[in-house]
Amino acid sequence: MEIWMKIASVIGASILELWMAIPVGFALGLHPVIIAVASALGSIIAAVVVIFLAKSLRNWLMKRMERKNKRQGRMGKIWQKYGVIGLGLASPLLTGAPLGAAIGVSFGAKPVTLFIWMAIGIIVWSGILTAAVAMGMLSLTSFA
Repeated sequence: MEIWMKIASVIGASILELWMAIPVGFALGLHPVIIAVASALGSIIAAVVVIFLAKSLRNWLMKRMERKNKRQGRMGKIWQKYGVIGLGLASPLLTGAPLGAAIGVSFGAKPVTLFIWMAIGIIVWSGILTAAVAMGMLSLTSFA
């Protein structure tokens, strides 16, 4: 049962922030594959909640985004140049899944399309970041 609590901790951390979940998983002593899958799952859950379920949160974020010029900032530039694909691939790394999903919705992305590209971006970045941390830890242990 202890392993399931560790996995749940990584999923919970990833719901908040992908960057936070991966070190949590390593600190708990989980295998890198489990960390990558659990962190991706948590971020996908967060994106689903924002895109499909949290209508009031989404409306609040959209109003907040409208106050700012929606074409400003890094995400606005990515949206202008690459559309929903670029936003879906970049936002899990740059802003986190929940905020990236809210930005996508505020820019008018179709929810299903946004979810697909957000999920792909989350899975890719979860794998890359987990592999990078695992290789870094492996190189540190080889010096010891």
